[in-house]
Amino acid sequence: MFFLLSNINDFISIVFGPENGPGSYPRYMYWIKGISFSLQITILAAIIGVVIGIVVAIGKLSKNKSIRFLATVYIDLIRGTPVLVQLSFIYFVVFATSDLPKLVIGAIAFGINSGAYVAEIIRAGIQGLDSGQMEAARSLGMPYGMAMRHIIIPQAIKNILPTLVNEFIVLIKETSIMGFIAGKDILRASNIINSQTGASVEPLIVTAIIYLILTSTFTFIMRKIERRLRASDIR
Repeated sequence: MFFLLSNINDFISIVFGPENGPGSYPRYMYWIKGISFSLQITILAAIIGVVIGIVVAIGKLSKNKSIRFLATVYIDLIRGTPVLVQLSFIYFVVFATSDLPKLVIGAIAFGINSGAYVAEIIRAGIQGLDSGQMEAARSLGMPYGMAMRHIIIPQAIKNILPTLVNEFIVLIKETSIMGFIAGKDILRASNIINSQTGASVEPLIVTAIIYLILTSTFTFIMRKIERRLRASDIR
């Protein structure tokens, strides 16, 4: 029992204890800053991804061949290249001379990446609806854009919500590569503590637990929202 408590104390000291030297502060601050950084990127990227996804999904379903072609090229290009390559290209090439914070650049990169997947999810959701929905809206005098905005897209999003949740969970975990451009995310906090203490296993365990808690919490919240939406449909 004493040995177990001793190991727990050592574990806490390594991953949460104070740094050595003047001007130091507790290591748990690295985790707090990392969580804040990762959540901010995830939220911004999710908003960007949904906006891009809706626009590209509509473009993919457009009767205009040029618009359809551009939407297809965007989706194929983004889905066919690694997210790390996209992040590196956007940071080191597109915003090479920019003063934008890494958080914003990362959110743009992940949002562009997520947008391609969200577009395909929304497109499938729209095509899965009864075609009579659009015909009924148009027969009431609604323009195409208004019918999509008020009738089709809201119903499609309700149907594809579980798939969107999975995409956003992937997005949370993808932010772990922000350390490659010196972003202070959760994994970066683990690496900093590793370099200070020489311990590699303990920080990685905490990193895994944090990501598990974040994804589980998000899944729980979205499931409650999904149940409420389905309950409103029954009424």
